[in-house]
Amino acid sequence: MRLTILGGGGFRVPLVYGALLRDHAPGRVTEVVLYDLDAARLHAIGRVLADRAYGIEDAPRVRTTTDLDEALRGADFVFSAIRVGGLEGRAADERIALAEGVLGQETVGAGGIAYGLRTVPVAVEIARRVRAVAPDAWVINFTNPAGLVTEAMAEHLGERVIGICDSPVGLARRVARTIGADPDAVRLDYAGLNHLGWLHGLYEGDKNVLPRLFEQGDELLTSFEEGKLFGADWLRSLGSVPNEYLHYYYFNREAVTAYQQAEQTRGAFLKDQQARFYATAETVPDASVWAAWDRTRAEREATYMSENRDVSGAGERAADDLESGGYENVALALMRAIARDEAATLILNVRNGTSLRALDERAVIEIPCRVDAAGPRPLPVTQLTGHEAGLVGAVKAVERCVLEAAASGSVRAAVKAFALHPLVDSVQVARRLLDGYRSAHPGLGYLRAD
Repeated sequence: MRLTILGGGGFRVPLVYGALLRDHAPGRVTEVVLYDLDAARLHAIGRVLADRAYGIEDAPRVRTTTDLDEALRGADFVFSAIRVGGLEGRAADERIALAEGVLGQETVGAGGIAYGLRTVPVAVEIARRVRAVAPDAWVINFTNPAGLVTEAMAEHLGERVIGICDSPVGLARRVARTIGADPDAVRLDYAGLNHLGWLHGLYEGDKNVLPRLFEQGDELLTSFEEGKLFGADWLRSLGSVPNEYLHYYYFNREAVTAYQQAEQTRGAFLKDQQARFYATAETVPDASVWAAWDRTRAEREATYMSENRDVSGAGERAADDLESGGYENVALALMRAIARDEAATLILNVRNGTSLRALDERAVIEIPCRVDAAGPRPLPVTQLTGHEAGLVGAVKAVERCVLEAAASGSVRAAVKAFALHPLVDSVQVARRLLDGYRSAHPGLGYLRAD
């Protein structure tokens, strides 16, 4: 079975390959094709994978290419993890937003909109090429903003594109362990959009055991990552556990201030960190390049959302909290379920259909799904109401403006996307944001006056 990875020179690709190396079952991936526009990064990641696979007889073969059609041809699965504009683009997104006093995080607020405006046209072209060159392939999208990009690609690929994120399952596993439940046995009641969802229930059989979390003292409620971020009192007020990215909404002023005062934004940190890795990767001996990559990865994970933890006084991440769902593990489980008809339940980004009444049928949502050879089927969940429904509806409206702008080149639609976002407080700020992003990113040259 052949897996093509778009963005194959990306830093996190070895995580995917490492998961593949642990899979020895019949029907596993036997060939990996790495596609990237940057040949030097492709070569560096190729060396990391070769070192990791050394001595493993059934390791999937790896080849690299800078030709998209060549990469897609013959693919059974396509894993899309591209970053349009690179980390330089992310750093600029953050800097421009913070200069206007608004959040520049890569998937939330102004930064997410800018990233979406750059990425959607490229993702749509990829979807068109997949449909033309590999029409039977399943596309697994991890490209951020994952829900928005998946919705754009779904217009051309329908149900054969599925978005994934490791954040919800990491949240659920942390909560399950905290209340003494088996993370692998509980049924999850989680719903929302990518990076904008809430855990409403954990079920052992027919019993929701999540209330145990709120019945105990504050010590238990603040013993895991999300509890530390949001605080016991706010979690009790909500009666659910939000995805960690909702910290940017619930504590926006504090988050913006922390990012403005930080020595570097997250994007700038990663840009410098990865530049050091790629610059030295060619000089590291073959037998040591995996270890060099892994040291860089560990530093990256330990500093994740550090500004948010500083705001909440959460301190350094605990060892257990460093465990996410592992997007590589989610991707592998998804591929197994489809390719081998091994039924699995996963939280995925898929079209809504009739799952959430607050959104239309074509909206891509994040929700538990049962997956087998026929693909994902959304499972019943608690309906979004009140502020949850309002916030999700507002952000989905913003995403639709981004899609309109990307399809038509409309500056008016792009301004509207910024202005309607709950974390942007002025139409004038929205106009200045777009002007700043258009100046910084040549890839936004397609946007023109209406």
